[in-house]
Amino acid sequence: MLIDKRSIPQVSNIEMNMIHADEVDIVNQLYDTLKSGDIKESNRLFEEFLKSVEEHFFEEEQMMLEGRYWARAMHKSEHDTMREKLHNLYENWKKNKNPQEVIEFLEKEYAPWLNLHISRWDAETAMHIGDTA
Repeated sequence: MLIDKRSIPQVSNIEMNMIHADEVDIVNQLYDTLKSGDIKESNRLFEEFLKSVEEHFFEEEQMMLEGRYWARAMHKSEHDTMREKLHNLYENWKKNKNPQEVIEFLEKEYAPWLNLHISRWDAETAMHIGDTA
């Protein structure tokens, strides 16, 4: 397990909390599978993880748009930076199928980024848009 769901900051929007919990489930499955060395299953889970991240970002960006969140562009910029990093990681994965490269990225970049992003951007956004669930 990479991320303990109990360690994820909770925000004042139930839908955002559910999105984060679902994404953590998928990234933990990917992480554990990468550690096991199962390349075929890792490939499937990597694609599922990318889809989950994109859905996560899209949902939040829609909430920000509908809620007329003042810092939407800055928040989206954070999403776009992670999108690009994940895209580059996936392109390398398709060429090299190197589990350790993905494991290190998840440990050193994605997990800390997710925690900080939720604490900083998602918490502020949730306070602005309210609870949409």
